[in-house]
Formats: sequence, structure tokens, C-alpha cells
Amino acid sequence: MRRIALLAFALPAVALVAAITLHSAPAREAPSHWLYEWGATDFSKASIEFDEIMSGGPPKDGIPAIDDPLFAPAAEVEGLADTEPVISFFVGDDQRAYPLQILMWHEIVNDTIGGIPVAVTFCPLCNSAVVYDRRVGDAVLDFGTTGKLRNSDLVMYDRQTESWWQQFTGEGIVGEHTGTWLKRLPSRVESFALFKERAGAAASVLMPRHAGARAYGANPYGGYDSSSRPFLYDGALPEGIAPLARVVVVDGEAWSLALIREAGRYERDDLVITWEAGQNSALDSRSIADGMDIGNVVVQRAGDEGLEDVPYDVSFAFAFHAFHPEAPIHTNTE
Repeated sequence: MRRIALLAFALPAVALVAAITLHSAPAREAPSHWLYEWGATDFSKASIEFDEIMSGGPPKDGIPAIDDPLFAPAAEVEGLADTEPVISFFVGDDQRAYPLQILMWHEIVNDTIGGIPVAVTFCPLCNSAVVYDRRVGDAVLDFGTTGKLRNSDLVMYDRQTESWWQQFTGEGIVGEHTGTWLKRLPSRVESFALFKERAGAAASVLMPRHAGARAYGANPYGGYDSSSRPFLYDGALPEGIAPLARVVVVDGEAWSLALIREAGRYERDDLVITWEAGQNSALDSRSIADGMDIGNVVVQRAGDEGLEDVPYDVSFAFAFHAFHPEAPIHTNTE
């Protein structure tokens, strides 16, 4: 019952009932109510079994993506502690931060940075924060939330074709774009203080357009970090590491955050992963600003011009194992 109670702060009772109900339709036949709600989705194309999809509780767009983001200079931001986590993304002089206290309630921001259309995404149940290029071929896609989960991870959709996409991997899994992969872009999840140090007081920080519309700054999944099992997940669990332990994911491989934290700096071939203290967990305390210190991770590769940021994710071990069941999770310096 404790795992079900985690979402009580965020979802109405009716949605909670739906959130723990698995679709029981035949694996390759879309349930009839999907066809009604998703009239533009081509369910004849899919790379997954439909019974892998679970309701997360809210309906389509019940968790509203942000399509017209509002920003303020970092120096003018209030209500965001220096230790709170932000997703930071830089394109030249266009430097922006997206606080997890806002992404917690919206999960997707459709934005354009330095001329690049991007989707800034965060799945709380997997602790997965990834920035994707929204361009697919000649089209620019806009993303929303389906209200559905696969392996406890957010299933997104694009509004142009209503194809479904896996947030954790960027793969199109249902519809016209099945088998298409979104391009990951280098970003960081870092403390607000580190962002300001890197970008300066004039850099842009995402702000709520209606501050009272959500409990921004609150964590609706209080205590999730210390749970023994993930929520809304019935798949296999990794061996040798707690399911909700954090791992640093790079190119389909993972290292435990505990290993990186102990080393401070980890190097293998041209890969360099560093850790420093000073960032709150967004999924620990009821108040994000009071969350335990999980530290800041930076992942880079050595290039011709020195160390360069590469795409990475700091997610929960169970989620990485669900999407990469044969891949290693390094827990020591072998």
C-alpha cells in the first residue's frame, strides 16, 4: 500500500485506481478505448507488445507539457534553492535551466534554443532527464504526455502524427514513427548554484506561467528514493544493486552513482565522469529543497579541443536494466 500512496499527493482517487490497472488486451491488438482516444495513431505499426503499456493514471495530456515556456534571468529567480536540481542546456550564448521542481509537474518542455527545437524531458518514476532534438526528417515535432507508462517510464507522443515515443530511450514505439530514434543532446542535471556559476546571472531559467497552478517546489513522490521496489513496474530487477539506486548512463552502459561518488573522478579510455557534492535529490523529501545531497555528475569525452560534454542520464538502476537487460551496471572499478 505504501507504493500506491506515493502518488496520492499528485493524483485524484479515480486516477489512482486506473494507475494500478494493467491493460489486459491481446499483446498485438490495441484496446478499443485506445482507438477512440487516439484516432490518429497508426496502431498497425509497433515495435513493442501492447500489454507492456500500463496506465499511469492521468489521461492524455493530463500532465500538461509546456509549449510556451516563460523565462527569467537567473539573478531574479526566487523560490529556487541553490542546491535544487535543474536541467541545463547550452547552445552558444543561449544558456537555459529547467528546474526539476517545474518538470516534476509537466515532464516535457517544447522549446527552441539557439535555433534548435528541443524537448526537455523528465520522468520522475525513473529519475530520467533527457534533452532531445525535436527534428525528425523535415518535420519539427511537438511532444505531449500520453498518460501511459512502459517499464515505469513516461510514454510521450508527438502531436503531428500521434506516434508514441519512449522517454528513456527516444525510440518511436507505436505509430508512424515506429523505429525512429530522436537525437539526444548533451545536457546536465546540476544544482542551480553550479548553473549560475557556469552561465552567469543573466542566463535564462524556466519559470511557472501560473505559479499557483501546481505545488511547485514540492515532491509528490515523497520517500521514493528509499523505496525497496519501483512504482508501477512489474519487470525484472537488476542484480547486485538496489532497484532505486542511481546509475550514470552513457551509450547503453551504466555506472553506479555510489562508485562515481567514491572515486570523485572516473576515467576509462576517453570517457571522464566526475562528481561533486551540492545537489538535492528531487525524489526524497516532500520539499525538493530539503532532499538529500546526491551530488552533481558531469560526463565528458576527451576530444581535439579538450573535454566535451556528451549525452548522459542519471536514472534508477531498475529503469536502465529494463531497457538494457543485457548491459552491465558497473559497481566497482574493474
